[in-house]
Amino acid sequence: MIVVKIMATMVKSVLEATSEEFSRENLYGGWATLVVLFILLMFWQFRRFFLAYSSPSKSVLVSDSFQRLNSKFRISEFVTDEDLKFLMENLDEKFHESDKWETVADKSNKSLSYYAKCCKPKDGPLKYLSMTMFNEVSSEVLRDFYLDNDYRKQWDKTVVEHEQLQVDKSSGVEVGRTIKKFPLLSPREYVLAWKLWEGRDKTFYCFIKECQHPLAPYHRKYVRVKFFRSGWRIRKVPGGSACEITMFHQEDAGLNTELAKLAFNRGIWSYVCKMDNALRRYSSRSSSVTTSANLMQKVPTRLDTISSNGAHPTILHEHVTNESPKKTLFKRPSRKFLANSLLLVGGVICLSRGHSSLGAKVALAYVLTKLGKNGATSNPNEQKSR
Repeated sequence: MIVVKIMATMVKSVLEATSEEFSRENLYGGWATLVVLFILLMFWQFRRFFLAYSSPSKSVLVSDSFQRLNSKFRISEFVTDEDLKFLMENLDEKFHESDKWETVADKSNKSLSYYAKCCKPKDGPLKYLSMTMFNEVSSEVLRDFYLDNDYRKQWDKTVVEHEQLQVDKSSGVEVGRTIKKFPLLSPREYVLAWKLWEGRDKTFYCFIKECQHPLAPYHRKYVRVKFFRSGWRIRKVPGGSACEITMFHQEDAGLNTELAKLAFNRGIWSYVCKMDNALRRYSSRSSSVTTSANLMQKVPTRLDTISSNGAHPTILHEHVTNESPKKTLFKRPSRKFLANSLLLVGGVICLSRGHSSLGAKVALAYVLTKLGKNGATSNPNEQKSR
């Protein structure tokens, strides 16, 4: 307060001096005005600094309110045992009779093998079911590898940002936010909740689903993924040193169905090989994942008895080993399919780069919609012809 009084006295004296100066000579009036304005500005800045130092800042108050909101926000019911049951039923292929599955990948090398198939349900986005078998890896290491989001940012270049939002220690539910970037598309934002369970014989389950959280508001520069259902089961392969992860995945990222399938078919094997290389480097170092493992819950007895423990799922019946001959997985694409794919990719490129013409955007959106409808109506006929 003493300093404030001194500054006020200085300003008063300067004002009086400049007033006298104005009465004597008008020539120096401009300079006096500048001096007064400068002193007033310094006084104002000093006052702001003094008040900020002597009282809690606004940012601290906002941060405290967020912390209080975070501690009161309940996430324990975001992922439940019913979600685990849903995951088990899908991993054991207890599907609806109307689901028609088609193979999209069947690859293997000396260190791993990968098989995947997908179907398009009537009431949702594409569903994928895959199985990856890694040689010379334990189930604990594979579990920690899949849960380590910080390490994923090192090898998975699509993940540009990840942050943990909240953890509920009593229920084992965690919430996080991830930003993924894909070529020619706007970044996708994932706000997800997940939970980890342990079953018999070191079998691990994890289920992930979309959610909303007060610490993750919507951003215009990101496309929020509003539907996401994914989960996996990790277990040791009987009679060997290999470990397998069976995964169910379904999400709506705002992509055309045929374009999403095409991108998956073309890029999944190289992605899996890249993941395998990262896993080999990860297994040679100490795991940094402690939170999720400590929060792991036990699989309820009523659900642990229905899991197919020790038996491989039916998706492995068509699995290709190193000794078996290679199979032709896909028929030669028709000219119509290639034309539609090229037009779809071109439409995505144009829309993603932001044409200034509104008419061009509307026309492209209309073409993409027509192609999506034509693809949906042509698929049943192709299946019948097969």
